[in-house]
Amino acid sequence: MRTGEPTAGRLPEHGSQRREWRPPWPLDLSAVLAPHRRGPRDPAFQVDRNGAIWRTSHTPDGAGTIRLFHSGEVVYCTAWGPGAGWLLDGVPALLGEGDAPEGLRAHHDIVREQMARRPGLRIGRTDRVFEALVAAVMEQKVLSEEAYRAWGYLLRRFGEPAPGAPAELRMRVPPPPAVWVRIPSWEWHRSGLEAVRARTIIGAARVAARLEADPAEARLRTLPGVGVWTAAETRQRAVGDPDAVSVGDYHVPGLVGWALIGRKVDDAGMLELLEPYAGHRYRVTRLLESSGRRPPRRGPRLPVRDYRSF
Repeated sequence: MRTGEPTAGRLPEHGSQRREWRPPWPLDLSAVLAPHRRGPRDPAFQVDRNGAIWRTSHTPDGAGTIRLFHSGEVVYCTAWGPGAGWLLDGVPALLGEGDAPEGLRAHHDIVREQMARRPGLRIGRTDRVFEALVAAVMEQKVLSEEAYRAWGYLLRRFGEPAPGAPAELRMRVPPPPAVWVRIPSWEWHRSGLEAVRARTIIGAARVAARLEADPAEARLRTLPGVGVWTAAETRQRAVGDPDAVSVGDYHVPGLVGWALIGRKVDDAGMLELLEPYAGHRYRVTRLLESSGRRPPRRGPRLPVRDYRSF
């Protein structure tokens, strides 16, 4: 192993490729990559006992696993599988190289404070539009636990084992579009996804190549079942869009209103408050989330639904 890269024992060497990358800015690796994790048991995203982050993806070159460890000024990257080279080439973009946070101007004290406290919070991009869209569709109008359950079930059932990943992490690679199209109806049901979301994912899989070539919001929203919220959630992760605000989210308008003016607002109120931040509205919501200022919870928590019993 390279000096400065502690690990829990030796990493698998067979088929591995490596690179080191030195970001020319302060980097908060966990914060930058957090939006790509679908719950604590995500088969495509895990953190090992040394704090290294493991991700899987089905790249244009095939399945791949990447391990990222940040120590000092260096990000140590190791990747496995046919997609290893593609994943390593994409590390700078994934960690925010193409982002431009210096263009943000604070109009509220809390935004100014969070900008100073979180200089390493950048918006990265995976350049995997279909994978981001699948996860966003699963999260439409449901509790996170429901979406995480479906994502985990379908990846473990139809994704291939993650090349190079330790067995204890139990990682899988998200299947390619052709596999999503062939998933039978009873497996969607067993995952907890109802037919509407399943049809949306299957429809997107059939035009996945076009989505990768043109991930514009207008193009995404031509797909049946994909609205403004799903398009924004997809673009945030796949193309690193700092302005893709999640209109229609259950939590975000209340969080924005509470943090900026001390009361909850609806989507229209949120957009009005974020108007001075045009070009950086998603970035501002990430900064406000990191502040910890949230409206108090009132009433019972919504129950987790289970379509598998229907």
